[in-house]
Amino acid sequence: MSQSVSLSLDEAHTLAVEALVASRTSPEVAACVARALVASEADGQTGHGLSRIPSYAVQSRSGKVDGFALPVAERVAPGVLRVDAGFGFAYPSFELVCNRLPEIVAQTGLGIAAIARSHHFGQAGAHCERLAEKGLVAFVFGNAPKAIAPWGGKRPLFGTNPIAFAAPGGHGRPALVIDLAVSRVSRGKIMTAQKRGQPIPEGWVLDRNGQPTTDANEGMVGTMIPIGEAKGAALAMMVEVMSAALVGASLAFEASSLFSGEGPAPDLGQTVLAIDPDPVSSGAFAERMTTLLDAVEAEEGARIPGARRLAAREQAKRVGLSIPVSVHAEIMDIVAGRV
Repeated sequence: MSQSVSLSLDEAHTLAVEALVASRTSPEVAACVARALVASEADGQTGHGLSRIPSYAVQSRSGKVDGFALPVAERVAPGVLRVDAGFGFAYPSFELVCNRLPEIVAQTGLGIAAIARSHHFGQAGAHCERLAEKGLVAFVFGNAPKAIAPWGGKRPLFGTNPIAFAAPGGHGRPALVIDLAVSRVSRGKIMTAQKRGQPIPEGWVLDRNGQPTTDANEGMVGTMIPIGEAKGAALAMMVEVMSAALVGASLAFEASSLFSGEGPAPDLGQTVLAIDPDPVSSGAFAERMTTLLDAVEAEEGARIPGARRLAAREQAKRVGLSIPVSVHAEIMDIVAGRV
């Protein structure tokens, strides 16, 4: 018996919309969320893909996330856009930012957007990529509920706190996108393994007692191991400042879970920074990027970051997506109102 279900990109989008609309979410917001989830699935980032629908649905049904909220933006300084996500899904806010921020940068050369009262924002690099496709260098910082302990400690205080960066790729190349969590892997990968009933590699997480484990269930209630050990924990703290403190959002240890319907809204924060590279580089940016990427590609065995993501995206366009049977069945139950 097949362990997966094949869906075209359009079928996956429709399924995601139906599940969200069945879970107290407006069609407009559901379509926005579905676009992001399907794009993540197509890029091979399954931890931010369709496996998120059950947790999103339970939170929108309980009111922990407002499935009808639309973002409200205010330009509080010439180069600063502040966005209130209204305790709704983060994706409408990011669509607004990716549309508004280039207009600001065209006037100021540099722009920053702060997204407050927000939620899980998925594949961080995808948001940067949209800005890079508009000719900008971009950074995204976002915090998440507690999962990482300060180095030397045992109690989680920081989230996996993604950092993403993107830049125009130079002449004729796709954007360079670098997207990483400060944990060795994203928490979404642990959740995906948990849903599939699969073990995880040792070295990803510690269990609730601070011991290494390959059990995804234990990993979800334990702590994540940061990249670079003490350096990774320091990076997690930096992102906490850039996304939570700078925005005025909940700190990781104050935020509620993104996986259950219990508790108050997570109240997370995200910061987006965009730069016009031409005036900064006196027009040399495209040539410098071309030279840099040429040098990387000429190195035997090396690859440009994001190459696998682009290959997965092209394959998904050709053959669609392969979704675990268990995830597909869970989504179908939501659509049918059985959960």
